[in-house]
Amino acid sequence: MSNYFESPFKGITLEQQVTHPNIRVGRYSYYSGYYHSHSFDDCARYLSHEAGADQLIIGSFCSIGSGAAFIMAGNQGHRNEWISTFPFYWMNEEPSFNEALNGYEPAGDTVIGNDVWIGSEAIVMPGIKVGHGAVIGTRALVARDVEPYAIVGGNPAKTLRKRFDDCRIELLLEMEWWNWTNDQLKTAMPLMTCANVEALHEYWLKSIHRT
Repeated sequence: MSNYFESPFKGITLEQQVTHPNIRVGRYSYYSGYYHSHSFDDCARYLSHEAGADQLIIGSFCSIGSGAAFIMAGNQGHRNEWISTFPFYWMNEEPSFNEALNGYEPAGDTVIGNDVWIGSEAIVMPGIKVGHGAVIGTRALVARDVEPYAIVGGNPAKTLRKRFDDCRIELLLEMEWWNWTNDQLKTAMPLMTCANVEALHEYWLKSIHRT
């Protein structure tokens, strides 16, 4: 009889899966794409393969739910301040459109911090910055930057609450545990899997920060 819970990534991290040249991923981050039956590369929509183009940058220890989408700037041939949003420039087989201007504008890199949890079918818009430790709710539409350790949800996504108070968030950002070695994490694991931020900070001061 199989266990009720099975590993969402079965040991295959994004570092091992990603092939797109403009996706950068930190260690142990994973995509749980079972229900949508596609690879993580397909989550990055309209992402150019060209060198120097906007990048999708994902930190370490991130958990990304099935069907999440990162809308990159490659779809921005549609300028809503122009008379028409139609991308005439890209219809180059039609001579009537030869004088059309290219509406594409880069949005800058989309950056997902470390230890971010992104719910199933959430959408992150171009150029967004998501802070460390944030949680993006299922089917949220993230159109603005997200603060560290904020929980956001809705369409458009709004901050529902913070995971911790400001003092504890400051301690977590100071420690940057996602940069610790595996040996350091091994020793700290009982603290990593509880809610006592102060105890983890004390461990950090004694065992890591002063070494």
